[in-house]
This record gives sequence, C-alpha cells and structure tokens, in this order.
Amino acid sequence: MSGLLTATPPARLPSRPRRLRQIAGALARHGLGWLVLDLGLGRFVPFHRGALRHEARETPYTRPEHLRLALEDLGVTAVKLGQVLSTRPDLVPSDLAAELSRLQDHAPLVPFEAVRAVVEAELGEPLDALFADFDPEPLAAASIGQVHAATLPDGTAVVVKVQRPGVEAQAEADLVLLGDLARAAASRTSWGRDYDVQGWVREFGFTLRAELDYAAEARHAEQVRRDFADEPMLHVPAVFAERSARRVLTMERLDGIKVDDAEALDAAEVDRRELARTATRVMLAMVLHNGFYHADPHPGNVLVLPGGRIGLLDFGMVGALDAATRQALLRIVLALAAEDTDRLVDELTALGVTGDAVARGPLKQDLERLRRRYATRPLKEVAAAEAFQEIMDVARRHRLRLPAELVQLAKVTAMAEGTALQLDPDFEILAFSLPYVRRFWLRTLSPRAQVRRLSGSLADLADLGETLPRQLRRLSRRLEEGALPLAVTTDPSPETLRRLDRAANRVAASVLAAAFVVGGSLLALAYHPTGGHPAFVAVAALAVVLVLGLAWALWRRGRL
Repeated sequence: MSGLLTATPPARLPSRPRRLRQIAGALARHGLGWLVLDLGLGRFVPFHRGALRHEARETPYTRPEHLRLALEDLGVTAVKLGQVLSTRPDLVPSDLAAELSRLQDHAPLVPFEAVRAVVEAELGEPLDALFADFDPEPLAAASIGQVHAATLPDGTAVVVKVQRPGVEAQAEADLVLLGDLARAAASRTSWGRDYDVQGWVREFGFTLRAELDYAAEARHAEQVRRDFADEPMLHVPAVFAERSARRVLTMERLDGIKVDDAEALDAAEVDRRELARTATRVMLAMVLHNGFYHADPHPGNVLVLPGGRIGLLDFGMVGALDAATRQALLRIVLALAAEDTDRLVDELTALGVTGDAVARGPLKQDLERLRRRYATRPLKEVAAAEAFQEIMDVARRHRLRLPAELVQLAKVTAMAEGTALQLDPDFEILAFSLPYVRRFWLRTLSPRAQVRRLSGSLADLADLGETLPRQLRRLSRRLEEGALPLAVTTDPSPETLRRLDRAANRVAASVLAAAFVVGGSLLALAYHPTGGHPAFVAVAALAVVLVLGLAWALWRRGRL
C-alpha cells in the first residue's frame, strides 16, 4: 500500500487563463509555435525564453513526435483527442495518424485512500462490506482511471475500474476550451470550415463523456453479451451492477493469454489460424448483423481463454451503425468487389459524404485509378489496412466529409487485420470476409427483412394519410389569405463577400469624391481665391486623389 502513496491528491482545477497558459506552454515547449500562433495563443507563450526541455537523443524530433509529446503532457482530454485523431486519417496525414496511435495513456498512481473514497462515495457502503478482498496495488493505471483486482463476498474474482478523482471536471473544462478553439479555427481558417471542425469537436465531446461514464460502459458490455449469448467462441465478462456506478465498474475477472503472445499460445496448443478466423467472423457479425461493435480491439483488450475462446475487455469505446448505414456499407463493399466505380461514387453520394462542392468527375477518376491498381492483384495480396489508407488519401484530397462511424469502422477493420496477421501471417482477411458480406447482403433481401421494412413504411404512410389532409387545408387557407411567408437563406462565399465589400467601398469613394468636388466649388465661390486658399487647395487635392483612385480601380476591372 505504501508504494501507492507517491501521487498527490488532485489539486484544484486551474483557472481558464492558467489552463490556456499550460496548453500554450506545452505546445511551445514541443516546438509547436506555428500552431500556437494560428490559434491566437501567442501572448501566453514566452518564446524568448528558449529551452524546450525535451529528452535528449541523437536524432531530431519530427513534428508528429512533437505533437504526440505535447498531448501526453496535457492530460486526459488531449490524450483522448490524439487517440481519436489517430483513427481519422481522412483528417490528418498518415504519418501523423501513425504517430498519434503511439500515444501512451498513462498517469501517476492514485493513492489507495483516494480510490477507497471514490468507491465508497459511489456505492454508498464501506469498502470492506462491498468486497471480501481489494488489492491496493492496481493492475493497470491510465489517465481516466485505474483497475484493481478484488474478490466479492461470495468468492467471485472480479476487477474494479475506479475513475481518477477530478478527471471528469478537468475534461469538461478542457472541452469548453476545445470548443472555443474549434470556433476560432472555423472562422479564421479554410480547413476549419472545410472539415467541419466544430461538428467534429462536438462528436469528440460525446465520445469522451461516454468513456467517462462507467455506467454507459456497463450497458455496452451487457448489450454485446446479449447479442452473442449463443456464440460459444466469444466471452464477454459479466457486469456486477450492484457494485457499479458512474465512476466505479465491477466486472468478472478473466484469466487468459494476450492475443499477441504467440509463444504462450503455442505452448497452450491454441490453433492460431482457427483463432484468426474466429476473431474475424465475430467482428463481421458485430458490424454487419448487430450494428454494434467493440471499437478498440487492440491486443491488450483481447484475451484467449481455454478452448480457444475469445474474451473481450474494455467497452469504453464502441461503434454503432443503423440498418440504413449497414446496407449502404454492404453495397459499397460489393461495388468494390464488382469493380463498379460508377456505383461506388453513387453509393458515396447517397451516404452524403461527397457534399455539394465535390466534383464527381475527378473523384471518379481517382477511384478508378485506385480500382485499376488493385484489379491486377490477387485478393490474397490485398491488405485491408493498405486499401483503407489509400481510400483515406483520396477522401482527404477531395475533402470528403466521411461519417465518423465509417472511418472508425475502417480503422477497427485495420486493427482486426493486424491482430489476425499476428496470429496467422498467411491470413487473407478480404478473401475470408467477402462470402460473409454477400451472405449478410442476401439476408437484407429476405422476405422477413422486406416485411419488417415494409411494416415501418406502412406505419409512416398511415400517419401521413391521417395528417396530410389537415396540413393541406391549413396551407390552402394561408395561401388564400396571402399570409404564407417566404424565407430565402443565402450562404455567400468569402470571395462573393469580398467583391461586395469592394463594390461598397467604390460607391463610398464616389460619394466622397463628389462631396469634395461640390465642397471645393462652394469654397471657391465663397473665398474667390487668387493665389489658392489653403482650404480650397486641400479639398481639391482630396477630390483629385479620390477620383484618380476610383478611375484606376475601375480601369483595372476593365469597366472603362
């Protein structure tokens, strides 16, 4: 227990200006002055003081490494932001995404007394009454919480995840700052507008808040457990709801072998090839059949249990696809398999990822080049991660607004492929998956599925038939009374606004020039200057300058 008392209890949250200085200082310390200036934080950074205080090494740090180190310094929100960005190669370059995937989610150990206080406050009972044994030394520690081994009064072995004190308040404060920076980026930069940074930050806030809510993680685990109740090769640890709350999660303890520990798997005589096939089949069923899947299947979250069964851990990050998106995804995969570029572009357009400003012709050309590159290669030689990266490069080049769910799913697929290849270097994930994709697609065309969709449509049609006559009556009455308002909304481009601004400036200059000419004439009549009255000379000079400037501007525009 004494070894844990190395970390101090959480301090009071820093004020907004102090937190901004912390952010700006971390960015500057890691060589990110360019980003600090773009975001308007330059006044918080003492550039003139010099030293960056990096760990000494022979080779220079790259810009992606600087960013990763800065995010690790800034705590839970920044680390989670980097981890999410690493799954969005449609938004960041591939080298940066690869570096961000190396982010280490670590933090100092929380003192055991602080852990006890959180557990007792959340569950409302003394720790000794809740657990027969509670190991003060954590099994793992991260920026959000740490995990302890424990035993229930009936002897059941469990693990208890306890949230770090103060982490939720710090995350909420950081999300407010992040929203302000996103608004600044959207108003000051073209990339902030093109990639809908504000919308992306809102989505990130939703994801982070869900990960901070252990009650939500418990619901996620229970849903996957119910979905795969009849799958003997997948085991999801049970949740003990009576000993779980928003900041405490108690789950069944699983003892197994990490999926990337090849030597231990071989020693246990596990068929690694069959294990790779089972893991891929389970992943496909989660995504295409249930539409609800584990979104962080890295090797640390996958255990191999006796009998070659798979045990999944940590349901803080999950993905969900509705029926329409799953059907669109199936059609996209089938279009790729059929080498039908026109259909692929149509499906992307139907998903809304192409937007209004994307040129169909160049997009089709790039997709066609990509298709031809892979058409000459056997399917067994095509890596899903490689194809995914090239598609993301095309998306970024054409500024496609890919739904976060699809990008997350593609990243999960790449992670699953990496794990499968560790188990079996000869595993062909695309060749193995395509028959399952076709099977799921045919299932969506079954009479039962058609009846289910038709029943929903009939309910909508019945509701429309009931309300449409009343709505039409109200509309006709408003038309007869002439009281139907008409609103027109325009969204002028920045170039249009600049042209309007220049036109308004020329009108103002013309009015001023005319005023100065008239004023000069009145001064001439009043003073009858013989040698030139100073007031008249000044007004005349201003009038000449304005007229000449206006004429020059018009001549440049080709309007004379």
